[in-house]
Amino acid sequence: MNISESLGQKIIVITGPTATGKSALGVRLAELIDGEIVSADSMQVYMHMDIGTAKPTIGEKRDVPHHMIDCVTPFEDYSVARYVKDASVCIDDIFRRKKQPVLVGGTGLYIDSLLAGRTFLPRGSDDLRRKLEDEYELIGGDAMLVKLREIDTDSADKLHANDKKRIVRAFETFLTTGKPISQHDIESLNLPPRYNSVKFALMYEDKTALYSRIDRRVDEMMSMGLEQEVKKLLDLNVSRSSTSMQAIGYKELSDAIVDGTDISAAVDKIKMESRRYGKRQLTWIRRDPAAKWLIRESVPDLESAVREITTLIMN
Repeated sequence: MNISESLGQKIIVITGPTATGKSALGVRLAELIDGEIVSADSMQVYMHMDIGTAKPTIGEKRDVPHHMIDCVTPFEDYSVARYVKDASVCIDDIFRRKKQPVLVGGTGLYIDSLLAGRTFLPRGSDDLRRKLEDEYELIGGDAMLVKLREIDTDSADKLHANDKKRIVRAFETFLTTGKPISQHDIESLNLPPRYNSVKFALMYEDKTALYSRIDRRVDEMMSMGLEQEVKKLLDLNVSRSSTSMQAIGYKELSDAIVDGTDISAAVDKIKMESRRYGKRQLTWIRRDPAAKWLIRESVPDLESAVREITTLIMN
């Protein structure tokens, strides 16, 4: 029995913190099993953002088909809801062509939402949202929670009066759909997953190895021209407040470039924020007890990882 027969209609997921070698492993595995890569990176969807998002090389994309990369311009706001919709089309097409989808990336929310087939509530109108925000400012969070409790007790009990965004969202959801957001959350949790999967998570034995690799990767990105890439985005008039420019590396450098502050200090901040992001990624992945961990000492070992994955799948 080959790997595809062992998997059936399962997606292989390769995830882990930044700088653990996910992309290279995904390509190597896909080459061996007639697979295609579906990116699960919230920033690789943006065009013109190649260096700072560590997009696959031209050679990697030539060797193995890649999807969900360079989908939208950096002027657009791309959401998890759009990702689930777009990536599902890619995966269904890969299965239909009897190829093996390999989901590769470190954006845990995107991965879990895609696998679950999570549905997302429609947004209300901009006018409704502004009206609710104005009401919050006028009467305050405590009074808004009292009103919310009349239509959605569960949400009101969980929210803090200072959480303006979620309070407004709860009202917006009820007024738009007639259904409390808490009811939608319960219904979503009770739905069976859209896709079956086997998830592999990469990590090093010692966190210091991860942090060292993150620091080196940032230095490599700078030598490859990350500062120039950010300047080009600014020259295109991409707003610093846009979703794309909130990506680690782009935010810090754009602030330094526009404000005229020290670039080296911005690089140090990029390293710090990348390490923090790596910690958050680990925390997210550890919530999934089914994730199969591939632990390395300090350097990614592609062939060893591929052997482990194929052995686990076949058994």
